[in-house]
Amino acid sequence: MTELFAPFAAITLSRQSAHSLNEQIALHIERAISLGVLPAGSRLPSWRDLATQLGVARGTVRTAYDRLIDRGLLCATKAAGTRVVEVLPILMPMPPAIQRNSGPSGVTSIDDDGPLALFQQRADRPLAFQMGVPAHDAFPATLWARMHRRGVQASALNTGVMDPCGLPELRAALASHLALARGVYCSPEQILITTGFRSGLAMVLRAIDSAGKQAWVEDPGFPITRLALESAGVHPVPVAVDREGLDVELGHTIAPAAALALVTPGQQAPTGVSLSPERRRALIDWARQNNSWIIEDDYLAELHLDGQASPALAAGDGADRVIHIGTFSKTLAPMIGLGFVVAPQALVKRLTETAWWLATPPNNAVQIALTHFMREGHYFRHLRRTRQTYTERRDLLRDTLLRCGASLPQSAGLSLVLPLPSGFDDVQLAHQARTVSLGVTPLSAWFARGSRARSGVLLGVANVRSERVEADCRQLLTLMHSTL
Repeated sequence: MTELFAPFAAITLSRQSAHSLNEQIALHIERAISLGVLPAGSRLPSWRDLATQLGVARGTVRTAYDRLIDRGLLCATKAAGTRVVEVLPILMPMPPAIQRNSGPSGVTSIDDDGPLALFQQRADRPLAFQMGVPAHDAFPATLWARMHRRGVQASALNTGVMDPCGLPELRAALASHLALARGVYCSPEQILITTGFRSGLAMVLRAIDSAGKQAWVEDPGFPITRLALESAGVHPVPVAVDREGLDVELGHTIAPAAALALVTPGQQAPTGVSLSPERRRALIDWARQNNSWIIEDDYLAELHLDGQASPALAAGDGADRVIHIGTFSKTLAPMIGLGFVVAPQALVKRLTETAWWLATPPNNAVQIALTHFMREGHYFRHLRRTRQTYTERRDLLRDTLLRCGASLPQSAGLSLVLPLPSGFDDVQLAHQARTVSLGVTPLSAWFARGSRARSGVLLGVANVRSERVEADCRQLLTLMHSTL
């Protein structure tokens, strides 16, 4: 036990630091890896053991580990625990976190009790109403286990150097799937397999040399994405979203020379609206005229519940300016740990080079398993069943809320929005709800500009359970009324 904890004995944490607790832990571990104190393959303490040693919550340690997994420094498996990766990427210095009011170019530090901390909390099982986590009971665990065993057996025979761009067979299977499901026609060579959306975004930002430049981001939009841009040295420019999606004309006005725009055109997060055809054309025209890039986050388009999903931006005439990023964490499970980037032909060479320099190859056995899963038609069938399940659960949640006396909730993709009175502290409500295992998300936290922020709570529909939904709704409404 002493040997295991030795590299961590020097960690001293300060709650007065500009760095959050999880950032301080991550910085110490990265320094230990850089200095060789934690060599490749070293096993780290469990979240519980290190949290006990440091006197912090287990979630704080897990967030620190997740940061380093995203940076390609650590890897985690159920059997082997969390370890330093065998082949380390080039270590880049982490940008220092600074005070929150220092301006748009600074990196925001996350308070453990602030709104952004709600986006980093994890649990062994999804909480009721939690967003961004697929239904654990919809995942085909037995089938996936069979596919994974095949992957492990095949992977054991491969002792060569893994391609950081991904398994060729998986890239080919994904190219076929994207053509059928999203209208994106690309060659397998244009596809890079990643360990998820965040690693794909990090590679893209590096490949297009985005540091020091402006990027349009949706307002409201996913706050962690804004932080990711800041940490890469990009200056996010919030652009309002309305019923037609991103207001391209407003973007023209406030940041005409932005180097990129990061959008969720299929199902905007958190409003659920689709980018209108007129706005799509305007966005592509702007990118072409300005020689800018559009990063398309296609995270939920394959789980569109009402009508037919809008085509991907990368499927249209402007595909030469669109970098398409997807993930399997929302459609299958976060533990799959796989995503992908579809690069325009002009960027393929640069992205491939970036992957060879910086990327840790995704798990080979999982890639093989997913290849079989897609080739044999299981993925299409899973998506069809999941859409039906989520539609039923959304309708059940809406009907139950109305029956319990709530105002009519607004549909927003895989969530429902309960509006709250202006000035209502939805962040405090969300923190209170977490204490009783309700994973609601505050709407105001999605707004970059406080002057535009609206109060409300987002209720994810994926993990609504029929036997619990009425009790959960009544408990949430009781909390709301007690704080009004």
